[in-house]
Amino acid sequence: MYIVIVGAGRVGLNLASFLISDGHDVTIIENNKKLCTNASHELDAMIICGNGTDKKILDEANIGDANVFVAATGNDETNLLSCILVKKFNIPKVIARVSDSTHEEAFKQVGIDSVVNPEYTAATYLEKLIIRPKIADLVIVGKGNAELLDITVSNRKLFGRHTSEISPTKDFIISAIYENGDITIPDDTTILKEGCKISVLVKKKAVKKVEEMFTA
Repeated sequence: MYIVIVGAGRVGLNLASFLISDGHDVTIIENNKKLCTNASHELDAMIICGNGTDKKILDEANIGDANVFVAATGNDETNLLSCILVKKFNIPKVIARVSDSTHEEAFKQVGIDSVVNPEYTAATYLEKLIIRPKIADLVIVGKGNAELLDITVSNRKLFGRHTSEISPTKDFIISAIYENGDITIPDDTTILKEGCKISVLVKKKAVKKVEEMFTA
């Protein structure tokens, strides 16, 4: 994927690093020359020193080709304006960092796909919003060796099957099912249904395989 990130501070830099290590193409837009220099030394990415709310700078970043746009500066107003500017390019996913939680509603009202507050969310979660969009929620467990995923079951091959036929394995276990506001701890009689939401405790190495299994 091609991802454009505005902001080369701690959050933007870490996010870019994660995405690049996963093989994605990244361009960073940063207004601060010192941060631009730092980013160019640390990352194998295109670094554009300029304002993320400037249309010419966005054009230089080939914003129309982006699969994902992330506004990750520490300034809510800059993030909001840059997101509004890129909406006309019909980018599949637009994500904004918000520092003041009272501003979240303003971001949502203009149609931002995901609003992330850094007080509660690390750059690693931002990465997962981009590369694992089918996962509704994610929690890192223990020392990072396992993850608790909330996934909506959309693989038709699993509809009507008992959870005991699928789980547990050496890599994952279905720990809960959410349906019509109720939570069920699965047993031998529990059946997977179309659109039901499940919590899966999975080893980190098997996350991608498990996601594909339930959402393919």
